[in-house]
Amino acid sequence: MLSKFEQVQKQWGGNNDVIDHWLMSRQQLLIDYCKLAGLPPFENKSRQLPTSSQLQLFSQQLVDYISEGHFKIYDKVMARWQATGYSPTTEISQLYNKITDTTDPLLNFADRYCEITDDSDDWDNFDNELSMVGEQIELRFELEDDLIELISESLAVPPGA
Repeated sequence: MLSKFEQVQKQWGGNNDVIDHWLMSRQQLLIDYCKLAGLPPFENKSRQLPTSSQLQLFSQQLVDYISEGHFKIYDKVMARWQATGYSPTTEISQLYNKITDTTDPLLNFADRYCEITDDSDDWDNFDNELSMVGEQIELRFELEDDLIELISESLAVPPGA
């Protein structure tokens, strides 16, 4: 995921302030996920469960990332398009719907673990659920990358051209 992120950042970073902000938010979420999961470069040889406070912080960041995407980033893009005569294509709308399909599994994870305590019995399936979150985040990032590409391509062509 980290190498894919670096490729996307090189390709799209610096082209647009909204996309740059989005990529920065994504980068922080990805770093925090890797820390939580003990993935390189944050691997821990004696793999232990994270603390409840680490998990609560990640859960909040996950909710913030999703919320920002839905209620700030996408809204900014739509407003910018409409101000210049653009409107979303069917392909962009379908892609957005696929992104929203990843929202519920991620929010369900955040809801489940946002108030967990270190001595809770709810850690039984944590590794499997954290793995699922990694898969959903990776899928979401891929879909967002496709959306960034479509947005950039559409902004490069004047409306009606």
